[in-house]
Amino acid sequence: MISLRNIFKPNTPKNTALKASINQIVGYTPKKLYYYIKAFTHGSINQKDSFGNSVSYERLEYVGDALLSAVIAHYLFEKVVGGDEGYLTKMRSKIVSREHLNEIGKELKLSSLMRTKIPITQFGDNIHGNLLEALIGAVFLDKGYAACEKFIYKRVINPHVDIDQLEGKVISYKSLIIEWCQKEKKKFDFQNQKDAGQDILKHFSVKLLIDGKTISKARATSKKKAEEKVSKRAYFVLQGKIDNPS
Repeated sequence: MISLRNIFKPNTPKNTALKASINQIVGYTPKKLYYYIKAFTHGSINQKDSFGNSVSYERLEYVGDALLSAVIAHYLFEKVVGGDEGYLTKMRSKIVSREHLNEIGKELKLSSLMRTKIPITQFGDNIHGNLLEALIGAVFLDKGYAACEKFIYKRVINPHVDIDQLEGKVISYKSLIIEWCQKEKKKFDFQNQKDAGQDILKHFSVKLLIDGKTISKARATSKKKAEEKVSKRAYFVLQGKIDNPS
């Protein structure tokens, strides 16, 4: 087990490098570096705090998720004065979608800062968004709400939020396909299939049938991902009918 005394010591080479990286990303030198160390610590390190609790980015991810949602909600409330509750909720969901946050986390290269015993290549894309939320949580605990809001504007809202562009962004292709089938009174069926791949990591195969006809097939590392992937492929097959209903 790694000692807290060693990992939280601010002047070790690793922590000095982390401090420099955080400075570059957030725009200031961290005051309480241990929050940022936690934000980039994976559970595989097997680190415990003084109470015997496992230390990882997950608790800070929880805090960051709540703060990001609050800041985005306030931004949309002020920015889109004519938007009703349903519209604002939908737009917030698009901005804080896992796909969107993953893209930002990748751009910031946050996974390169993570302390883990597991090779980065074995993590899915969600690790990038998870670390971004953990970093937001660390900024809040280190500098307070105003600094956290400023960071979210700097790294999320200003460079990545375009209201007009987001209005046409699809959050869930599965939901879109289901809504279209229900509206058009079509029967749909997501069928799980035995995966025949030779990958070491388990995959799930899904086939989408509409009115008994196979529209698309897909496989992914989880059932949820496979269903979203097969729905996206179905959307592009049926795009003309979905976007231009008769």
